[in-house]
Amino acid sequence: MSSDFESYEQDFGTITAEITNKIGRIPKLSGEEKTQLVLNVDKQLEEVRELLEQMDLEVREIPVQSRAMYNSRLKSYKQEMEKLEKDFKRSRIAYSDEVRNELLGDDASSSENQLIKLREERAHLLDNTEKLERSSRRLEAGYQISVETEQVGQEILANLHSDREKIQRARERLRETDANLGKSSRILTGMLRRIIQNRILVFILGAIILLTIILAIYFNLRGH
Repeated sequence: MSSDFESYEQDFGTITAEITNKIGRIPKLSGEEKTQLVLNVDKQLEEVRELLEQMDLEVREIPVQSRAMYNSRLKSYKQEMEKLEKDFKRSRIAYSDEVRNELLGDDASSSENQLIKLREERAHLLDNTEKLERSSRRLEAGYQISVETEQVGQEILANLHSDREKIQRARERLRETDANLGKSSRILTGMLRRIIQNRILVFILGAIILLTIILAIYFNLRGH
């Protein structure tokens, strides 16, 4: 899981370095080139926001014992993002003032400036449309994940139901086995009791026979 976080960190470093470079170039440009650069920076800042969201999600999945370190790193990245947004905001304010001064101060080029403004608005509209499409794709992905999660949940419930039936059948067989064991135990006890009784009878009969023989011998000897 931390490898994903580190991959996002690399993307974050690359994109923020590009943004910093472009923000520094904005005051040095003019016209359509400056407009396109402003729009490009705005788009990249949106990508960085999405990266931070992904990093935040990854941190929540990291084991608790390692989470503090990643939270600290994520916090520093958010602070860096805030600084970039402030720098870009100052740059855009200066850029807007420059465009407004050009529109008010040069009537001869007003048509061209209006065209630039229309292009800027169109670019903003296209950028917003792209953001909506990305949000729509994220929603669709989230919906797909929820559907798959529901399917997995249903499969788990079906497996649990099947396991429950197996356990119940095993309990029934165990009860039958206990009943059979009890019956066998009673039979064996009865057989053992009869064996003991028979041995006692054999012993008694043997004693009687032996006593009879002894008495017969005794009386025989006395008769002589």
